[in-house]
Order: sequence, then structure tokens, then C-alpha cells
Amino acid sequence: MSSALITNAEIINEGRRFAADVLVKDGRIAAIGGDLQGRAADRVIDAAGRLLMPGMIDDQVHFREPGLTHKADLASESRAAVAGGITSFMEMPNTNPPTLDLQRLQAKYARAAQVSRANYSFYLGASNDNIAAIRSVQPGQACGVKVFMGASTGNMLVDDEQTLAAIFADSPLLIATHCEDTPTIQANEAEYRQRYGEAVPMSAHPLIRSELACLRSSTLAVELARRYDARLHVLHITTARELDLFAPGPVADKRITAEACVHHLYFDQEDYAEKDTLIKCNPAIKRAQDRAAILAAVSADRIDVIATDHAPHTLQEKAGTYFKAPAGLPLVQDALPSLFEHVRAGRLRLETLVHKTSHAVAECFGIEQRGYIREGYWADLILVDPNKPYTRERDQVLYKCGWSPFEGRRFHARIDLTMVNGEVAYESGQINDAVRGLALAFRTAR
Repeated sequence: MSSALITNAEIINEGRRFAADVLVKDGRIAAIGGDLQGRAADRVIDAAGRLLMPGMIDDQVHFREPGLTHKADLASESRAAVAGGITSFMEMPNTNPPTLDLQRLQAKYARAAQVSRANYSFYLGASNDNIAAIRSVQPGQACGVKVFMGASTGNMLVDDEQTLAAIFADSPLLIATHCEDTPTIQANEAEYRQRYGEAVPMSAHPLIRSELACLRSSTLAVELARRYDARLHVLHITTARELDLFAPGPVADKRITAEACVHHLYFDQEDYAEKDTLIKCNPAIKRAQDRAAILAAVSADRIDVIATDHAPHTLQEKAGTYFKAPAGLPLVQDALPSLFEHVRAGRLRLETLVHKTSHAVAECFGIEQRGYIREGYWADLILVDPNKPYTRERDQVLYKCGWSPFEGRRFHARIDLTMVNGEVAYESGQINDAVRGLALAFRTAR
């Protein structure tokens, strides 16, 4: 591995902003200080005018491999991720076939080792009939167990009460839940079909995948976690009413944690008029007041981490009618710049952004030696120019699906450089395709 000396950096780390140099050697942070400019290194990177931050650890992505690689794969989406300052990701199990056993889980790790530009881990999926696999998984073999407590593809909807109880009682790993109540959604769909037939407008999406559907399911998940003292992480909160289920405070002190996603912090229901099915996702983007409440909960430490839920589909697939267009948005390339817009507007402190996208994710999942700028930790670092505006254009999109929901939107902060395990994976618009990430290591489940 090469060495690098990053000089004149303004470091954002562990609630502080300070000037320092950082020496990177053998993939790790060798030294942090104000007087390192005489140290030997293969390359000196002058960070003057830019922010040095730990790379984002994204705890929820769908990179579609195996089986759905016409729209995304581990190579293409990890390239887009490092361009967006994401140095590690945790990938979801609803692929084809779904990741419901250890053999399929191990196959994903083997493939990522070959092609991923970022560090990686994978969830084991839950179904109504794979409780034996869940009981057998060990810390380190997966980042968690993913439970779809709402509508999903294939056989990954877990709606059997005994199975849910067994998962919450026996899972040796963190349980990550997608919470939407299927009977509520089905009743709403029937009502809107009766009113509109198949021509249901996209503006109805947050009413069909409703506030009540989310609240009923997330309430059940929290009740089960408390009953069995399970380690629960509720994904992509979208409603203000759900926030009362979660306590404020440090993530390390919690058995029940919650996540917000960048698109639910950026878009609201008014954007359906412009973006239509391009911003169809589950759970749905909802009201502006929900978005504001979730953003406030991030600052209040009621929401613990921020992720993307990156979930690409082709434009042809997205061109379908309401019931036919699939749910999901490609997001990793512009996730951090979209969050910087909240910083610029005064809605989010920069230190909070770093905490929720790096530090708290490492604490939430027990990730070893990542998520901080600390001596001895892996050098997963990004340089951000906070005053380098750009408009997202389609010809600059790196996703395999070829489009972004942020097209035409102007951002004011740009990712200039991404370092993965001490190697420059992205710099000034160029991907270093020789870089490969490593499997994330985890402490014993708490």
C-alpha cells in the first residue's frame, strides 16, 4: 500500500473542527497533528480550503447482485458510492435469489472481494421459513438480519406471528426492519383502485403507503424488541408520529435505534408533481412537516443514523403506471452533497452530519476501527469542497441505471477525493478502478 500526507486540512471529527495534517500509511491513519509536513510519504495532498471527514458508512443499499444486474451491480454501484464519498456499505438481501442462507451470503462476500471499490458487508434476509439459518449466523458473517415487516418481493415478507417472535427472541445479530403494515396498504390500494382504476396518481402514494401503515408496523417492531430484549434498528423513518417510539440519547446506550434516509430529508409530497414515479419509494416520501420533524429528530439524537436506501431501477421500469412502476431511487452519488444543503441552510450542523453518517453508524453496528479519524484506524477519508457548486446532469451519473432523482438540482458542496483503506478510490471526477474494498469487521453483537 502507498502512503500519503494530507496537509492543511480542516478536520471535522468527533464533534470538533480543527486544523491538522494526517499521515496515512499501510492503509491506516498513522499520525494526526499540526507539524507533520516533514514526514516522508509517497504523495502529499494539499487540502487547503477543503474539509477532511471520515467517509460515509451507508447502512442500507440495494446493489441488485445477483439476479437483477440489468439495473445495478456491485461494481457499478460501488463506483458511484466512492464518487459520492461513501467508503463502506451494507447491502440488502432482496436480490434474485434472495440472501436467505449462509451459502448465498458467502457468495456475495466473494463477489464483493473481486469487484467492490468500497468496503462492504451484507445482511442475511428473513423469511417465514428460514429461522434455522438466522439462528446459525455468527457475528461477522453478516451486518444484521433484515426483516421486511411489510410488502416485499418474493417470499421475504415476514407476516407470520410465530416467526416474528422467534426472530426477535433468537437472532444473534442486530435486526433491521422495513416497517409498513401490509393489510393497511392493501385496504388503501383497494380504495384508490375503486376511485381511479389503474390510473392512480403518484400524489396518492403517501396516502396508500400511509402514515398509519408505517406507525402500526414500527410500533409492532418496537414492542417485539422490548418483549425479547432484541437489538432492533428501524430503517427509513418517514413520519413524525413514529418518532415518539424512539428515545433521544447516545447510540451506544440504546437497544432500539432508528435511521433516516437522505431522500426523505430532501424531497416531500410536493415533489411528486415534478418527479412522478422517479421518487416512488417504500416507505413513501410524505409531507413537508414529516420531513422537518425527522430532520429535527436527527439533531436531537432521536434518529441515530442517516443512510441512502439506494435502490436503482431502469427508466423503462420507472415509466410504468402507479401500480407497475417499482419503488426505489438511486442515491449514493449525491447523498452527502444533498445533506450539505441542510448544513448550508442552517438546518443541520456539519458536526452532526459527520456523526450521523460515520461515527454513529460505526457505533450502531459495532464496526471495528472505522467511522472516525483516529490514529490506527483504517484510512477511509474524504475531502469535501464546501464551496464548489454544480448541477447534477445525467451525463455525469455513474449508476448503471443511468439516471438520478437529483437531475437539475443544484448542490453547493462537492466530493473532491475519496480514500478507501488508504488508497485514493476517487479524485476530481475520476475513479481508480484498481482499488478494492475490504469486508467490514464487527465487534461481538450487543
